[in-house]
Amino acid sequence: MFQTIAILVLLATFVGVVVHWFAFPASSECRGGGGVVRGIVHVFSLLLIEQRNSLLGALKKLCYLLTVVCFVVLAITGFWPLLVQGEPHISGYLMMIHATFAPVFAICLAILGITWASRYRFAGGDCPCLERLLRRVTRLHIPEPQERCKCATTVQKIAFWAVVALALPLILSIVLSMLPLFGTHYQELALTIHRWTSIVFFVAVIILTYLSVRVRIAQ
Repeated sequence: MFQTIAILVLLATFVGVVVHWFAFPASSECRGGGGVVRGIVHVFSLLLIEQRNSLLGALKKLCYLLTVVCFVVLAITGFWPLLVQGEPHISGYLMMIHATFAPVFAICLAILGITWASRYRFAGGDCPCLERLLRRVTRLHIPEPQERCKCATTVQKIAFWAVVALALPLILSIVLSMLPLFGTHYQELALTIHRWTSIVFFVAVIILTYLSVRVRIAQ
């Protein structure tokens, strides 16, 4: 059941990203094959550290790159035996690699969550469409928004905070399953929570990454 649902969810996520990219280009320059090439080049440029960055900026970029590497390794070692090979658990060298990169990923993710929190904070003008709806269905004195709805930016912020919120049960579930504080039943329950949370976490990361690239291209 987990294998089937997880594969369908991941396929739907990647297909949705591709369809959205071509159906709603980030800008007029992104239409056609040139936009795809530009998007790919921009994604690779995110992996480079600009020379004008300060020492703190360079450290943040290195932390981000380390987080990306850990995320890719954890995704491969975690999903490959479960979704591709159909095994019930991770074992062997994949388990050792997974357990090695997991604490590094947790630390880097915590650092990024703290340093990026102000960038992704919600503001009053994030969704003018919602403000117009509240003005119509309530008696609240909400000023008429003057800007267009920035749906991509709003969803990007939602995806970021979803990643931050999902990181807590994702990490705690696997940590608690390793401690001899609970019986076998609760350890299996913690593993189940870890699996399902990892799928939702992976989808949130993909959406956040995709929208971050789109917003940067559209600027």
